[in-house]
Amino acid sequence: MRKDYMIVSDTEVDETAFVADYWTKVWEKQGGPKSQVDQIPNKAEYRIMKPYLDRLQKPARILDGGCGLGDWTARLTQEGFSVVGLDLSVKTVAQLEDIFPDCDFQVGDIRETGAADNSFDAYFSWGVFEHFENGPQDCIAEALRVLKPGGYLFMSTPLDNLRHALRGTFAGKRAFEGESRFYQYRFTRAELSTELSKGGFDVLKLHPIHKRQGVLRSLHHEFKMPYEWFLTKGMSAALAPFVPGVFIAHMVLAVARKPE
Repeated sequence: MRKDYMIVSDTEVDETAFVADYWTKVWEKQGGPKSQVDQIPNKAEYRIMKPYLDRLQKPARILDGGCGLGDWTARLTQEGFSVVGLDLSVKTVAQLEDIFPDCDFQVGDIRETGAADNSFDAYFSWGVFEHFENGPQDCIAEALRVLKPGGYLFMSTPLDNLRHALRGTFAGKRAFEGESRFYQYRFTRAELSTELSKGGFDVLKLHPIHKRQGVLRSLHHEFKMPYEWFLTKGMSAALAPFVPGVFIAHMVLAVARKPE
């Protein structure tokens, strides 16, 4: 696993409070929850999950761990599942309750959800397990606890792809001492598989995803092309289908199962 750090003005804030505040500000900058539920079926995560979700008898219980802007919770609720959207951001959860009054959103920590043992049929979490410096095992252990035997875990983390390995960009702490703090881990496919197996899961599949975003980031960092340029966006769309995911994909999605 490789660590990423970020420059911050206050390094003394408690990790949980920092994560909650950071993502609240990110989502506010993006305009907050916008009810983009109809876009969910177009996402790689949904296409990978769907064959497994189709095996569940509705209304199966699903946990959205780190639900963010809430569209996934809303979409799967519309599809007939009983979904709980859990997030650390008090402000964002309050907004989601107003926008999606028929959905179940709760403030909580995925490392200690407060849910009963063996209470969910499936659990998904996009880009969350990597944000705690103690490592992903606290999140994995809680996922194993709340899932029913045979329940599915779908989770994604940043991929420590070949591009990163070659550049060595995230090999160590790069910001100045006193001005930086831990941001996230990156995992190779083998490392993520090992973490899930160590946590008690049977790993079914590992999928590199978000190649276009990976190409976009490469064009920006290696060639100094601004993200907002039409040329940058066009080149990322044109190149992504031809570049192997292990080299350029931004994320890796794991499908795992709690043993019966």
